[in-house]
Amino acid sequence: MTNFIVTNNSAPKSDNDRNAILENPGFGKHFTDHMVLIDWEKGKGFINPRVVPYAPLSIDPANMTLHYGQSIFEGLKAYKHKDGSIKTFRPKSNAARFARSAKRMAMPEIPEELFVEAIEQLIAVDKKWVPEDREKSLYLRPFMFATEVGLGVRPASKYLFLIIASPAGNYFPAGIKPVSVWLSKEYVRAAPGGTGEAKFAGNYAASLIAQAQAAQEGCDQVVWLDAIERRFIEEMGGMNLYFVYGKKNEIVTPSLTGSLLAGITRDSILQLAKDLGMNSVEKKITIEDWKKGCAQGEITEVFACGTAAVVTPVGLVKSSDDEFIVGRGETGEITAKIRTALLDIQTGVAKDEHNWTVSVG
Repeated sequence: MTNFIVTNNSAPKSDNDRNAILENPGFGKHFTDHMVLIDWEKGKGFINPRVVPYAPLSIDPANMTLHYGQSIFEGLKAYKHKDGSIKTFRPKSNAARFARSAKRMAMPEIPEELFVEAIEQLIAVDKKWVPEDREKSLYLRPFMFATEVGLGVRPASKYLFLIIASPAGNYFPAGIKPVSVWLSKEYVRAAPGGTGEAKFAGNYAASLIAQAQAAQEGCDQVVWLDAIERRFIEEMGGMNLYFVYGKKNEIVTPSLTGSLLAGITRDSILQLAKDLGMNSVEKKITIEDWKKGCAQGEITEVFACGTAAVVTPVGLVKSSDDEFIVGRGETGEITAKIRTALLDIQTGVAKDEHNWTVSVG
């Protein structure tokens, strides 16, 4: 166990204010009373672990992250179970991906044990912020950025690791309804040899113009294509995609090529589909495969998946020169079945056969 110093917030939200927030939290709008901070310094490693009141940070104008962008993050959720326990879903997988992102960005790799313990420490003081509603959770955002002051293109010698937490409802304002997507042929998210596999802040900054274009075209999200041929489907916004071949009882997700994020929800669904008696396949899928599959009734459903949105159906696909509906444009039976099965494990309704959930409170 690491010796965390805990400083309690002297002015936490009142029970009434907190309960009002939990009633309708939205996503990423409200934050708990505390946060975790851990410093890293060259030659010393990770030092000074602490839980402190949630508050703004003071950053020097010459902070290296502001100039050179060394910033990574993760996202995971904590759920309240009926027995009163609080559990997170696959936190060790998040720790492993965070370490991979850090390595790619020439940043220090936080040990798995410290990553998970930091989550436990934060929830210990903010457990009242975990909603009891099955469709709500406490979203946890571990992140790290350079704190060295100075100019010069090189890895920094100081970093700050943090965890903040936010009660979360549905990621999409419309709730669990099919979304419309825009196939981005003008912009790409990542290229081979780039940072696509890392959960790197810059990947998301680069995506914003395409997401804005999707919104201008009346779509909820952007779908990324490969950087070379602009034919192969990669991701939807910050989520992975699945294609349901109903007649074959099969779900297919694009292969990890080095430019896609290896989603933890994606990986879980590969296994969960097998548990439900379906085939789950990883392979490349083109725009043509998607359109033809829908036209011929082979692709009956499409859904996106990720920590924030869990499982979200896709109903309409648009591009600069085309438009088509997926299935009947509604939430499909298999999509709903997978979403329910996943949430059942996360919330403790179903037995966790794969030991994915970890008690943190």
